[in-house]
Amino acid sequence: MKKINVMVIFGGKSGEHEVSLMSVTSILKVMNPEKYNIMPVGITKEGIWKRYHGPIDKIVTGEWEALAEAGEVISLGKNNPDAIDVVFPVLHGPFGEDGTIQGLLEMINMPYVGAGVLASAVAMDKAITKKLCSVEDIPQAKYVEILNKSYDKNQDQYIEEIQAKLSYPVFVKPANLGSSVGISKAKDRMQLLGAIKVAFQYDRKIVVEEFINGREIECSVLGNDEAIASLPAEIIPSHEFYDYKDKYFDGTSSFQIPAELSEPVIAELRRLALKVYKLVDCSGLARVDFFVERETNKIYFNEINTMPGFTKISMYPKMWEVTGLPYEELIDRLIVLAIERFKERPQ
Repeated sequence: MKKINVMVIFGGKSGEHEVSLMSVTSILKVMNPEKYNIMPVGITKEGIWKRYHGPIDKIVTGEWEALAEAGEVISLGKNNPDAIDVVFPVLHGPFGEDGTIQGLLEMINMPYVGAGVLASAVAMDKAITKKLCSVEDIPQAKYVEILNKSYDKNQDQYIEEIQAKLSYPVFVKPANLGSSVGISKAKDRMQLLGAIKVAFQYDRKIVVEEFINGREIECSVLGNDEAIASLPAEIIPSHEFYDYKDKYFDGTSSFQIPAELSEPVIAELRRLALKVYKLVDCSGLARVDFFVERETNKIYFNEINTMPGFTKISMYPKMWEVTGLPYEELIDRLIVLAIERFKERPQ
């Protein structure tokens, strides 16, 4: 059987650059060289693309940049013997998960793993996703959306609106970042002002959400038109919430997979995960996050991530392993789904 030529892109210009390095290291270690000719290509924080031939373990340390071929031509065209069959963009955050690289790959007619342009862009923007979910009556926390220029002119007005609509504590998030980057929990007005300032360092648009006294539950989704949802997992944070440092560095939070929930709640979580997935026209993969209120078991949608982490401690592949799909087979399936979706589109 002919090997599939896969270009695996990692790094990127976003604040989640280091997360990408961890994710791609895990992915490259399980990709079967008997099935794939693998071409790793890294993108530096400055946006420079480099072909990489070195050891996998040098990626996560950042040493790959010095070892990579700075001047080597990277061809995404199909008219050469080493033509790429499919691209696997293991990029998190802006310029990787927001439809930008997806648009580039669409423009050159190249199959790629993951969601398309529309789904990537919509899911990346928490405010837009929330508006869509409200139209479909998907339960979610109350929130206030703020643009930085408008906030600069009407700071007191926004603070009063937040305090009137939401009760402390609240969460403040950049609208277009994942991995808990730039997120803060504010317990009073002073902390709220500081949290807003932090969030605006990462995005021109932010979201302030009410606090839900709930269990943090995640569900993995896989597929194109006939997607399936995994068994859900529960995150038990070691801090006040599951933050960036704990997700990727400390690893002090604990997990329960599958989550200890009643069968009806699990079934509803899986149903809602698929509903959100289809609502944003997702394909390939996504992780859908929820809160399950402790006192009532009511489910609240939190967010959807179209390129969730693939590190050794990431929940997306772990949920599929428990559901019955091992990590290596999951990667195979994602590549197959990318090629299938490409073949379905008008050529």
